[in-house]
Amino acid sequence: MAETPSEQYGPGRSRYLPIADHGLIGDMRTVALVGSNGTIDWYCCPSFDCPSVFGAILDTERGGCFELAATVPGRTKQFYFPDTNVLITRFFTEDGVGEVQDFMPVGAASVETERHRLIRRVLCVRGSLPFRVRVAPRFDYGRQPHTLRLLGDVAVFESADLSLALTATVPLEGDDRDVWADFKLAEGESTVFALDQVGDHLAPRMCARVEAEKQFAATVEYWRRWLHQSRYRGRWREMVHRSALTLKLLTYAPTGAILAAPTTSLPERLGGERNWDYRYVWVRDAAFCVYAMLRLGFADEAEAFMKFVTRHITPGDGGPSGPLQIMYGIDGRSDLPEYELDHLEGHQGSAPVRVGNAAADQLQLDIYGALIDSIYLYDKWAQPISSDQWDQVCALVDWVCDHWDQPDEGIWETRGGRKKFLYSRLMCWVAIERAIRMARRRSLPADMVRWLQCRDTIYRRIMQRGWSAKRQAFVQHEDSDVLDASVLMMPLAKFIAPTDPKWLSTLDALTQDLVSDSLVYRYDPQASPDGLRGDEGTFSICSFWYVEALVRAGRLDEARLAFEKMLTYANHLGLYAEEISHTGEQQGNFPQAFTHFALISAAFNLDRALG
Repeated sequence: MAETPSEQYGPGRSRYLPIADHGLIGDMRTVALVGSNGTIDWYCCPSFDCPSVFGAILDTERGGCFELAATVPGRTKQFYFPDTNVLITRFFTEDGVGEVQDFMPVGAASVETERHRLIRRVLCVRGSLPFRVRVAPRFDYGRQPHTLRLLGDVAVFESADLSLALTATVPLEGDDRDVWADFKLAEGESTVFALDQVGDHLAPRMCARVEAEKQFAATVEYWRRWLHQSRYRGRWREMVHRSALTLKLLTYAPTGAILAAPTTSLPERLGGERNWDYRYVWVRDAAFCVYAMLRLGFADEAEAFMKFVTRHITPGDGGPSGPLQIMYGIDGRSDLPEYELDHLEGHQGSAPVRVGNAAADQLQLDIYGALIDSIYLYDKWAQPISSDQWDQVCALVDWVCDHWDQPDEGIWETRGGRKKFLYSRLMCWVAIERAIRMARRRSLPADMVRWLQCRDTIYRRIMQRGWSAKRQAFVQHEDSDVLDASVLMMPLAKFIAPTDPKWLSTLDALTQDLVSDSLVYRYDPQASPDGLRGDEGTFSICSFWYVEALVRAGRLDEARLAFEKMLTYANHLGLYAEEISHTGEQQGNFPQAFTHFALISAAFNLDRALG
């Protein structure tokens, strides 16, 4: 059990908790972020990408929250019930020890899925302890007013688009929009708060202590049964399994989609404008998702994601961004308009707060390699793809052959103009090369002469114009001298031998310019302007790519040290945001799927290399 950075707790705290001071619970349809002080600071209902009900992480005054804490000074510690996504927040005081068990029921014994029930069990485990609860929803990102109907231990919050019911085993008080209660528990006593979505066909339903206990047991059993499928038995098992459990929480069960992160607009730099909505499915994540899940033995999740890909990520007529978008909604929708919520101040004053993502319209050629690589991995390790899927692959490869030489916005979705990025060309090479492998292995029809010629042309182009004699390294984009961490994927994608002299020289250059205590910056925005103001932290996925590149280069001691250092930057629960600041704080949307995919891959390959 790890102690959080927060030493004091209690209701009414006005300052923002750091991003890292949160844990995650969910039901594979939505999630809640629970602070180390016992407050739920982020919750969208009924799905990940719906407007927030509790959004204090973006505005402590207007966002809404669900506070639950002891009312006497003390310390807190948070941990996950072993091998589950049930979160425990413990309160240590001079009067006693209490804990809050937070979870969303899943499994056969859970309540109706449509309720999206969120249960908070409060227990006193030693001595006696006073608690206070305050539930202050702010619907539609705080834009939509609501009314409150309070009848003893049941409170119904009603807005135009959504209604929630809070049931409690203690009497509630309230005003015209919020409810609260003060209560004291002696050793062995408990109370339960349950928040449900209600409506015409779903009436408020009590959650008695006995029912809460049964749902707790059923949820624990579900998560442990799921995790038992894992084949990973190597070093760092705890961190790998926490990553797997986190990725499962980020899965939208109705479609199999895995979103990039469950939050929006958590800043990549405090006070900066690099604040984006990540509650969508990035095609780029596809290969990493399938690779990580299949490596660990979670074939069902890989299959569900591939069904999402087949159903929704299919070649279109071809718009300005090509036949594919770079991202889609968790239900497969393609329309993701971006707008700003001017009434919210942003996390610790980091505005703007954005909903939607305009990058959906960008041209990012690397997504074709990521998608086809995921199909290749699934075809090889899980089950053969269908003839219709192969036809789609052929259509995409033909498009790549026609368009690979365009400038694009690149993997980092820069807003500073299109360039001929090396990573984009690398992944176009991957798209064609993986399709060739599939065609040969399964004797599938393909325009092999054209594909081979185009693949080799891209290879020569990268080797000639992606290499800087001045830097003795592969660089960010053609005919430049700017370094970029995305080139770490070159040996991982099997484009170049991991011990090739040109690659080893590149690895040395990246280590010198972009690596700080094992942490890796994406690029230098001063040397390569990206159209946005301010600096950013190190990028966690790049740090794990760096570990894997060291492994493949045979530098196992360096790789192990870099990996162990990287683990120290996780939060107290083993979770990672997108970036890490120069002071070691988590930055960006949290937790980020991409980072946890990369952690699994680095751990798997490092462990295998160490023997």
